[in-house]
Amino acid sequence: MDNTFLLGGKTALVTGGGSGIGRAIALAYSREGANVLVADVSLDGGSETIDLIRSAGGNALFQFLDVTQPDDHLRAVELAQKKFGELHIACNNAGISVGPSGTYQSLVGVDLLDWTRILDVNLSGVFYGLRAQIPALLRAGGGAVVNVASIMSQVAKSGLGPYVASKHGVLGLTRTAAVEYASQGVRVNAVGPGYIDTPILERRDAATREVLKGLHPIGRLGRPDEVAEVVVWLSSMRASFVTGSYYPVDGGFLAQ
Repeated sequence: MDNTFLLGGKTALVTGGGSGIGRAIALAYSREGANVLVADVSLDGGSETIDLIRSAGGNALFQFLDVTQPDDHLRAVELAQKKFGELHIACNNAGISVGPSGTYQSLVGVDLLDWTRILDVNLSGVFYGLRAQIPALLRAGGGAVVNVASIMSQVAKSGLGPYVASKHGVLGLTRTAAVEYASQGVRVNAVGPGYIDTPILERRDAATREVLKGLHPIGRLGRPDEVAEVVVWLSSMRASFVTGSYYPVDGGFLAQ
């Protein structure tokens, strides 16, 4: 095992690794010596992430994965084991904030298709991931899972009912898995990003971006790499006594 890097000799799987926070996590995992399986519904985005990792000298593979499909998670885990030997780390990052309607509505007005889609991706997607990943981590002798939750895992915002419910649920799954598998060497934690400067926010107008910046006492949007650094730490043995925890990466948002 290569001990030069935090994750030397490890294999990591990242869902939603084709852009934004997921891409930053995949790149950070690779920088710290891990083999990385990048999973995403976007072939182009996933391929771009793979190219970035390989151009930096890392080792990575892409796997198509729709997080709402349990068998896709199983296939991703099987590929990681087949190509890299074992799976040691998983980051369930894929998520959405709006459903097919593309709108935000109060609870009574929520489109049922939006409710179903957001819960399927954000909550069931994490459950299916844990269901496939934990047996592989146990086979490897232990490991770490990091679920990407949200600041909305702790608070609520009008018009975001399905998203808030799904991200609160992610914390419940995280804590349950942590308690159930701690004695077997599997650690499960969550991070809660604030508003992060990803391609989704880049499409917002300047006035909206200024409002979002102002929500954080630190006075700016977060960067994907800032979330990735916390994820890497939680995935490493430097966090060996940390499980069932939630770490905001929010510029002080939740401290208000």
